[in-house]
Amino acid sequence: MKCLFALLFVLLISGCATSDDFPTEKRASAQVGIVNHTGSYIYSASVDGAGGGQMSAWGAGMANICCTSIPWVWRPGMKVSVRWNMPEGRKDVIKEKIAEIEKYDEPGDIYMHFFPNDEVRVVVSNTGGWGAKHPIPPPVKPINLNSVK
Repeated sequence: MKCLFALLFVLLISGCATSDDFPTEKRASAQVGIVNHTGSYIYSASVDGAGGGQMSAWGAGMANICCTSIPWVWRPGMKVSVRWNMPEGRKDVIKEKIAEIEKYDEPGDIYMHFFPNDEVRVVVSNTGGWGAKHPIPPPVKPINLNSVK
């Protein structure tokens, strides 16, 4: 009987709690962009299921793929699932990685950067992938393409 009263008391008290007692994380909408630092074509890419665009070898673009959201404030350990298709000839080669979102000071668009050996970096920026103020320098096509893929 004491357990029943204790349970009723806890339920009664929790009913008085307001939503301010349990704040939800404020989120900002974001477009998705792709930056390709490899010599291979990316047929499609997504971050946490949002995206689907494509990017040429050594290409960088604006974040113009709809839509996802990011926390308004960065915190350590934020991770996303990145999935991409980098075909070899006519064969689809789908890859997936969990990547940590690098520190950002203000909300913006989310950019997936693809590097050789399946290295992926994810940044948030208000500047396109080729811009001077983008957190990662744009891709540079090597002079000798035979040595880089």
